[in-house]
Amino acid sequence: MPPGFAPDVACYTGSMPKPVWTALALALLFLVPLGCSAVGSGGGVPFYAASREPSGQSPDPATTPEAVVQVFAARTVGWRGAFGVHTWVAVKRAGAPRYTRYEVMGWGVDRGSPALRVDRMGPDNHWFGARPELLAEKRGEGVDALIDRIETAVRDYPYPNTYVLWPGPNSNTFTAHVGRAVPELRLALPANAIGKDYLPGSVAAVAPSGTGGQVSLFGVLGVLLATKEGVELNLLGLTVGIDLLRPALKLPGIGRLGMAATT
Repeated sequence: MPPGFAPDVACYTGSMPKPVWTALALALLFLVPLGCSAVGSGGGVPFYAASREPSGQSPDPATTPEAVVQVFAARTVGWRGAFGVHTWVAVKRAGAPRYTRYEVMGWGVDRGSPALRVDRMGPDNHWFGARPELLAEKRGEGVDALIDRIETAVRDYPYPNTYVLWPGPNSNTFTAHVGRAVPELRLALPANAIGKDYLPGSVAAVAPSGTGGQVSLFGVLGVLLATKEGVELNLLGLTVGIDLLRPALKLPGIGRLGMAATT
């Protein structure tokens, strides 16, 4: 070896700096679940031919006089279903003959339609072939008062005519807004509800469940800590985390692996 020559140890050992390993680990943590979700989301009939029939999860108003609030999530249409879900809120007052469904949708907004829609479908209908998952439910005494506050939150939603697929505001931004306004719902949105971390006019807010808090920069970088949701890291609108109350991993695209969330 020539005098004064000092070998580069990293070249000989094949080691990489810790920041590189950290970046690779984060990339795998976010991208591998998305890949798995994409593989399992292909196929199916065209969206216009897919089922939009009731799923049977909302009690029949004819036999259920009590007030009801339900929040649902279902896989989005087409390729977007590999990444996320669409969420909405359905309410029925005591003695009412029907439900009212509130949600935000992007279809037609570029042609002047409002993003905030009322009664686009029934309360628990399949979302173009995807069976909805019940995220939260309240029934009975005191629920009419919650519906009053839900409807106030709907009126106060700051983006009624705006829809941005990523990072928001979108359907999940709206549902998270309702959850924060009515923390009694204890609404924990799925990890793949992209847009839930888009905070209207702020970088800090109460978590949608009302059991903790979060900080988020335009929905692309943030952290959430709450009893109901657990610990979540948001990077570029994608969420990884862990639910400590009902042990489970939260992963991009996939959503949840572990114990089922309770309603």
